[in-house]
Amino acid sequence: MNDHVKKELYSWGKSIVFALVLVFVCRTFLFTPVIVKGESMEPTFEENDKLIVSKISKINRFDQIVFQAPNQDEQHIKRVIGLPGDTVVMEDDVLYVNGKSYEEPYVNRKSATANKVTGDFTLEQLTGKQQVPKGFVFVLGDNRLKSGDSRLYGFISKDEIIGEVKFRYYPLKQIGNPR
Repeated sequence: MNDHVKKELYSWGKSIVFALVLVFVCRTFLFTPVIVKGESMEPTFEENDKLIVSKISKINRFDQIVFQAPNQDEQHIKRVIGLPGDTVVMEDDVLYVNGKSYEEPYVNRKSATANKVTGDFTLEQLTGKQQVPKGFVFVLGDNRLKSGDSRLYGFISKDEIIGEVKFRYYPLKQIGNPR
């Protein structure tokens, strides 16, 4: 093998190794792809939607997050409703956070057979605590009638949060930043 071929192979090898290291660092520390499973976030996300999750985002109220489910060996996607120190109350299908009412246009109300899609609750009724504890969040699915969420398994530790959904890349007709 002549020197020119060796140099070319060495150059390609360095480029491939660099690309692999870059992909590893990005997926480990910056972002990761996720595929939606289930119907708990309809109509925002549907089965098999493909998303990019940022691992470095600051989590805010109403962000969609992916986290390690506390009661199963799988990842869930839900919407953050309560942050540390918040009080959360649901009364007559109206969400109150810290006493302020919020519209929830993202909630799936089409499949409701009754007038309400979310049963009435307070944090204290669900968890025995009046506020979301430090280091935790309270999450709900957008399809409240078919969602296992903080009403079922309590608060989510910030250590279990993988990241915030930033981008949908499939299906192509819905590509972009989901709301």
